[in-house]
Amino acid sequence: MMTETIISIFLGVGLAASVGFRVFLPLFALSLASYFNIWELNSSWVWIGSLTAVITLGVATLIEILGYYIPFVDNILDTIAIPLAAVAGTAVMVSTVADLSPIITWALAIIAGGGTAATIKSAAGASRLTSSTTTAGLGNPLVSTVETGTSIVMSIFSIFLPILAFVLVIFVLFVIFKLYKKIKPSKP
Repeated sequence: MMTETIISIFLGVGLAASVGFRVFLPLFALSLASYFNIWELNSSWVWIGSLTAVITLGVATLIEILGYYIPFVDNILDTIAIPLAAVAGTAVMVSTVADLSPIITWALAIIAGGGTAATIKSAAGASRLTSSTTTAGLGNPLVSTVETGTSIVMSIFSIFLPILAFVLVIFVLFVIFKLYKKIKPSKP
């Protein structure tokens, strides 16, 4: 029982990190995993595994991925996606965490799920803005491809190898922290 709870937390954190790269892709992956009975979701979130949800999230995923390949639309999407990532990161965490009280589940979801997603989305948005500034947007398709690929890999690892996904999330957050410290102006 405790092992299942820990694995479900690792799944949620991994998917929340994936949300930081693409908002809808991890939700679509979770929807597919539930639809094909790979993961059992909390009873109030079973709707995510419905065929309607699979189709809706699949279409939203395609639109989001394609939108990130349109110069400067990608920057607008990043602005919108930061708060959406926090909400989606919280949602995937709540939907996957098993056998905890609602208070602990929601606190964990907001802090670990929403916080992880928002942190990674903010860093991704900053990298795209840097790419837009330094390459006049010509480098943005490469940034978009890396982000989409990372979201796919993180989603797959989260669903099939949640412990490894959790380790990857720690690594990604460590890299973001190191880059932030490197570019943050030092106080005199």
